Amino acid sequence: MDFWSLPFFTVSFSTFTIVDLIAATTNAFNGALLCRRASHYRNYTVVGIILMALLGGIGGGVSRDVILNKIPAAFTNPLYIFLCVVAAIIALQVHYRTGQEFREGLFSFMTAFSLPWYAAVGCDAALRAGLPGLGAIVIGIIGPTAGRYFIDVTSGVTPKHFVKGEWFVGTAVLTSVVYVACYWSGLDIVPATIISFRLPILP
Repeated sequence: MDFWSLPFFTVSFSTFTIVDLIAATTNAFNGALLCRRASHYRNYTVVGIILMALLGGIGGGVSRDVILNKIPAAFTNPLYIFLCVVAAIIALQVHYRTGQEFREGLFSFMTAFSLPWYAAVGCDAALRAGLPGLGAIVIGIIGPTAGRYFIDVTSGVTPKHFVKGEWFVGTAVLTSVVYVACYWSGLDIVPATIISFRLPILP
């Protein structure tokens, strides 16, 4: 076989991939900011923080795909790695150039923004793989929360999932339930994702 004809990677721009990339990129951004917090910082190097951001960015998607017996998209589509690295570098610049109050507000906003996207694509992947509704909801919870779990454990911090008063697992549950209902109603991924994204953040 000709060396130059070997496939090194594939680039996909399906609707699912675009939504998944939004979720992975924002989670990577959050992961880098999280690793600079006093609660998580363990004398990480810049490279270490970028790797931790990657872990946070693609960790949920890889976990989801492995459970669904699929080759993780992050290992075939280079946009996942590239965008997560770019997001981590931007987050580091934000950390060095802004105050703590701004960073904390941005972190909370980005977490609230990314979580429903990851939950929605997780549910969509699970339902299209033939899982029943309950299984899809579980995948919808794993997708947006696994990356944070990996960062917390690596940093020696009690995972946020198990801390009283935290809301993000509940948001993942609500988003997943809404997405499953929308999917069963016959909605396509775009309108179903928008509805699932909007409902958990309504006042």
